[in-house]
Amino acid sequence: MYLDSPVRHTLQLNALRAFEASARLGGFARAANELKVTPGAIAAQVKALENEYGAALFERHAKGVRLTALGESVKEQFIEAFDAVEEAARTLRRLSAPQRVHIVTSPALAELWIGPRLPRLTEILAPIEISVTAVDEPPNLKRSPFDLCLFYTEQLERGQRMLAVEEVLPVCVPALASRITQPDDLANVRCIADVGWSDWEIWTRSVMPGQKFVARGPGFSLYSIAVQQALLAAGVLIGRRSLIQRYLDSGELVAPIDRSIPLNMVIAAWKLPGAKGNRMVAEVEEALMQLA
Repeated sequence: MYLDSPVRHTLQLNALRAFEASARLGGFARAANELKVTPGAIAAQVKALENEYGAALFERHAKGVRLTALGESVKEQFIEAFDAVEEAARTLRRLSAPQRVHIVTSPALAELWIGPRLPRLTEILAPIEISVTAVDEPPNLKRSPFDLCLFYTEQLERGQRMLAVEEVLPVCVPALASRITQPDDLANVRCIADVGWSDWEIWTRSVMPGQKFVARGPGFSLYSIAVQQALLAAGVLIGRRSLIQRYLDSGELVAPIDRSIPLNMVIAAWKLPGAKGNRMVAEVEEALMQLA
């Protein structure tokens, strides 16, 4: 008698991925963020998996979820399995597009640091093609489809190369600069900033010690918009020099108070594990160093 054996296409891969991400990251919300779905979708996938196998993988609580003994016992196997799948996907991507290097960076660095340098990079590196993806945080090293990271970091770690030391200073259009001759004058103008950064606080704490100064003005979640607003004379921007230097060079923006303060951060580049030993990735990294 012939009996059908279980086949792999019966696996609920999306549900298994939802479980693995939730187990590795410690919750449905974090898993949802990584997999770009809603927490409700993750919860539904995990519930479907539990129904299929007839056992609970997570204990649900008001403040979140916690792995059951069963979930904990299989957690590492699933992490290793999906790490292997991601590694295979990176190999496929590299072999199918051998002359393309994928850079992952933050939105601000993508638009204001890499973007202006892309034409020269393309010229130097031809026929290597460069793709750039912007994300808010450095990716999971084992799960990333990228080759090269470029992000702000407070301290260089092993394998990271410094591209620039960052510092901050107020900048604005020349017409507005005539109204500002000392730090106290900033209280009478609109102060523009990125809402995710505390650059105004860092600068004023150093330049105006002991004074209570609150930068009053609009904040933006994209630094490129904050820069654009400064170029449109909407106020004084607390500028990160690496991102606005070309506007200072062109004279579109000026520094009414020429006091640069170290941000204690650097722009760093590093290769992801799957790209180590890749000659083209190394060439792109060297070209970035040259253009820094």
